Amino acid sequence: MEGIALEKDASHRTNIIGAGEVGVAISVELDKEKVHATNESFWDTQGNAVIGTTALPFYGAFISEEKCQLFGNLAGAKVLEIGCGTGHSLQYLGERQASELWGMDISAEQIGKAEQHLAAHDLSAKLICSPMEEECGIPANYFDYVYSVYGIGWTTDLEGTFSRIASYLKRDGVFIFSWSHPIHKCVSAENDLLLFKKCYFDESWYSVSIGGGVLSLSDRKLSTYVNALAKAGFVIEQMVEESDQEMVESNDSEFAQKASMLPVTFVIKARKR
Repeated sequence: MEGIALEKDASHRTNIIGAGEVGVAISVELDKEKVHATNESFWDTQGNAVIGTTALPFYGAFISEEKCQLFGNLAGAKVLEIGCGTGHSLQYLGERQASELWGMDISAEQIGKAEQHLAAHDLSAKLICSPMEEECGIPANYFDYVYSVYGIGWTTDLEGTFSRIASYLKRDGVFIFSWSHPIHKCVSAENDLLLFKKCYFDESWYSVSIGGGVLSLSDRKLSTYVNALAKAGFVIEQMVEESDQEMVESNDSEFAQKASMLPVTFVIKARKR
């Protein structure tokens, strides 16, 4: 839904809502319809301008596909993106000879931007506007890769979403996704110190006002993602949480200093059994 290359300082802004915002977050009960409406409106109106746009070859702050090489040979591959946003990640894979490009996003505005962007690069894709949790006509046992760049964390039903993604993949198909590292979202950098400002185990939902808009999120533990993957029938092949040292050293921001001491993004590659 949300590359770093498109925003001047997106590496910080795309690590959605860290400890610095804890003081203004408001705890809310999980109501899927309300959360969907809130986040759909946010991405329809100002999501890219407020949070930025993260797309391949970047998985998030200081982690890149060019360094990690999580995708294999894409020639002839059928790929689906969950939270396709403006279509830049689909462009990246299309230019690497993927045979079919599919994308889904909750925001009709984002789908429209993706259509325009891909058309401008002579690429076509099947794009679907829908929450990731719901049945929306995506074929079963069809895709070689399903992936998500800073999209999965928006789901209101992680286990259900992973189960749907497993159903879309062929046997031995690969699922790759990235999100803000939960440790990053608990820790704030203040006066050269890292301070815990939020309980790591707190997975309650909250709403935050940001840039004139409102979004709703939950900060899940790493074990929550791992256990949900296992329940959906995935085997984890690789997890990346180290920041790329060259990328960190080329950025002199306080955020980069934080990234040199703890993970701010994580990426998981899993295979359908």
